[in-house]
Amino acid sequence: MITVLTPSYNRAAYLEKLYISLLSQDFNDFEWVVVDDGSTDATGVTVDRFVCEGKMKITYVKQNNGGKHRALNRGVKEANGSLVLIVDSDDSLPEDALSTINKYYLKIKDNPAVGGVCGVMAHHDGTVIGRRRIAESMDLSSIDMRYRYGFEGDVCEVFKTEVLREYPFPEVNNERFCPEALVWNRIARKYQLRFFDKVIYFRDYLAGGLTSRIVRIRMDSPVASMICYAELNELDIPARYKMKAAINYWRFRLCSHGRKKYPRLRGRWNLVAPLGWLAHLTDLLRIACVSHA
Repeated sequence: MITVLTPSYNRAAYLEKLYISLLSQDFNDFEWVVVDDGSTDATGVTVDRFVCEGKMKITYVKQNNGGKHRALNRGVKEANGSLVLIVDSDDSLPEDALSTINKYYLKIKDNPAVGGVCGVMAHHDGTVIGRRRIAESMDLSSIDMRYRYGFEGDVCEVFKTEVLREYPFPEVNNERFCPEALVWNRIARKYQLRFFDKVIYFRDYLAGGLTSRIVRIRMDSPVASMICYAELNELDIPARYKMKAAINYWRFRLCSHGRKKYPRLRGRWNLVAPLGWLAHLTDLLRIACVSHA
């Protein structure tokens, strides 16, 4: 079984499109787990209607608003499938997505070094997101994808459930965001993914979504952001990416407001603190301009 996991917050109006795309799948050995992260709209009523139709196995869980990462942690605990495919509430799947995922999973399911499979994302109009230097199926880590093979844009990682349980998202007190890259990079230190060059996910970037507000969100969750960039800086990746990570670390460390517990950078990378301060100042100016627009 594949678990399709959807964290949702006030996205009732978009769930119907995802639901229809799941009903259209040419593979039926899956469940849909919807974790409602404290929605105040009709999310519960909408999902209850889907459940009453009885056309697929659906688990609905509602929790207090704590951020997407906490919803994902809860959903992984609820999952019954061997794989977890995370699908945001405003996205959808091509009709052969799950059968394609299953086909490649069967080739690696007994390989302990491979933690899942990975396909390609596209916009709903069919335009493929990002660029990749490889087209053939091969095993590589998420770190290799970004920093060795030059992947650009989002891809669709589908992890073995046991792997996601091994690497849950850190839950920092008083923060409601944790970068997914933090966990994907941790997984990549131990596991590879079977990559295949086929679209298995449709995504558009909506106004008001996480992507459109990412800087403000990271500023409001500085510790998780610092953990992500500090760990990225420690990876075996080209120096220019380490430099960028160090700058972003300081960029968001300046939002920590005197918190005593946060990760530290090592040695020379602290010399980029002035560049991080400039990036932080630019963020503040942009936010101020938007507020007064």
